[in-house]
Amino acid sequence: MSEKSITIEDVATAAGVSRQTVSNVLNTPSIVKTATRERVQEAISRLGYSPHASARRLRTQRSATIGIHLDPYAGGISGVVLDRFVHALTEIAGDRGLRVLVYAASDQDEEIRRMSELVDAGDVEAVVVTGTRYDDRRLSWLTERGVPFVSFGRPWDVASPDESSHLWVDVDGASGTRAATVHALTVGPRVAFLGWPEGSPTGDDRERGWREAMTDAGARPDLRLSAEERVAEARERVVDLLATTDVDAIVCASDTLAVGAHVAAVAAQRPDLAIIGFDNTPAVEALGLASVEQLPELVAAGALDLLMAGGTRIERRAAGDTEAHVLVQPRLVVR
Repeated sequence: MSEKSITIEDVATAAGVSRQTVSNVLNTPSIVKTATRERVQEAISRLGYSPHASARRLRTQRSATIGIHLDPYAGGISGVVLDRFVHALTEIAGDRGLRVLVYAASDQDEEIRRMSELVDAGDVEAVVVTGTRYDDRRLSWLTERGVPFVSFGRPWDVASPDESSHLWVDVDGASGTRAATVHALTVGPRVAFLGWPEGSPTGDDRERGWREAMTDAGARPDLRLSAEERVAEARERVVDLLATTDVDAIVCASDTLAVGAHVAAVAAQRPDLAIIGFDNTPAVEALGLASVEQLPELVAAGALDLLMAGGTRIERRAAGDTEAHVLVQPRLVVR
């Protein structure tokens, strides 16, 4: 059986398991029983199945094209970060003799259909996935189809980055909010956190940094507010907080939330309340607010480095290469 003809179904048949079980072994091996996982891995090795064998083309063809999804335009403040990432990816790829094709999709199902169309037509040889989430079906689809890809965002369904089977690059959000909280604590111990509703992996990670810094300082992490990514809603939450609670500072999960918090502080006649955002957009710069800088240019460079090296995480580990992800350390910009 040639390498090109081998499919995930062939592996499932050889191992005596379902297609989904093979997908789990490739994407989230920690959830598969050891005996089953070893049987699937043996079948993969025996058949020579290589999900990312086509990555060789990306390393050798200067005309290779990388696809990336562009989120629907929704206005707001924080979308500028992804815009910077796409621009940086396009510029760096051009310097390396690669091209970037941007495509739109309104949801995960449509994005998978668009990727399928582009891959089947030969329009793209690799993909950069953005905005990873829990139970991300895009990652499973790309792995099963054998499309070389790297994600901007961690695989959130695994307990440890080392358990991921695919390449990824991300910003250490917890490190950013930890630094922001340490800075806020110099003002006083009553530091609140304004984040998104529970269920956002990125939001949960940023909240973790605040909790860790508060606990390490012996302060109580009990002032946790929640708002959707809207200035008006953030303002309402902080108006209610300031009407009942003495707060020294507020660390926010995004600049959008920080702007809302600042508007509320001004209305409460506390214009100097320490508020720290996340994204370091022009909006908070204009207001003179501190913020965490994600450095999307470093993220883009890291994504291309991983993608051009090729192979899955499992294949690279077997070859003795442990560099299968990049975690960019953000920096706090104080104003």
